[in-house]
Amino acid sequence: MLTIGCHLSSSKGYVSMGKTAVAIGANTFQFFTRNPRGAKAKDINPEDVKQFLTYAGSHGIEKILAHAPYTLNAASADPHVREFAWNTMADDLERMEYTPGNCYNFHPGSHVGQGAEAGIAYIADMLNHILKAEQRTTVLLETMSGKGSEVGRNFEELREILDRVDLSDHMGVCLDTCHVWDGGYDIVNDLDGVLNQFDRIIGLKRLKAIHLNDSQNPLGAHKDRHARIGEGYIGEEALKRVVTHPALRNLPFYLETPNELDGYAREIALMR
Repeated sequence: MLTIGCHLSSSKGYVSMGKTAVAIGANTFQFFTRNPRGAKAKDINPEDVKQFLTYAGSHGIEKILAHAPYTLNAASADPHVREFAWNTMADDLERMEYTPGNCYNFHPGSHVGQGAEAGIAYIADMLNHILKAEQRTTVLLETMSGKGSEVGRNFEELREILDRVDLSDHMGVCLDTCHVWDGGYDIVNDLDGVLNQFDRIIGLKRLKAIHLNDSQNPLGAHKDRHARIGEGYIGEEALKRVVTHPALRNLPFYLETPNELDGYAREIALMR
């Protein structure tokens, strides 16, 4: 069965997100661990988590995905910016242990002119300090579109990070269809070729989640503007091939399209 959901607001707690997901036909969801601009996280309510785990079990909700705030930049040249990323992610991973066995996704960051190698080294250093052998959360590097000085603009850069992480068994990748398309990977005309390249460089066993988005930009634009399914340059038919591909169909898919809940419900039904 297709595991598909969308991005939901976590302001009302886990049970609320679970019920919203079910109401729109989803069986998973993504949420921010805190304000996406990086404010202090809301305290975890253990009773809410307990009720959610029961609700999720009875309604087939699985593999929820937490997303780190956009403001985190572990690749920064500024030590204070890196420290903020370290502290925030370490706290997020502790909070994720309330819902064990799920995933935590983050944008690798931007090297802001110091070069990708320096940025990669800083990201790996952070991960080597905050990952714990006993944690039950898988941390995902997101594929990026390559705008500005983003790290993760290609599969090789993600592989470099993974190679430098000691507890790499706690790591994986989230492939964003808009980002890889904008990054120059032709998932419309050569999906098999792109996946073979991913497998050769990173390994498909590392692929744990898909952000399912259309793109407002043509192939290789190196921008990051998501579009609704079928309203962009990737198109509905190509995205249908993504969700039905033998190498991908058993992964969880998360919509990040510019929608309200009714729009997400339509897209979830379409992909099913």
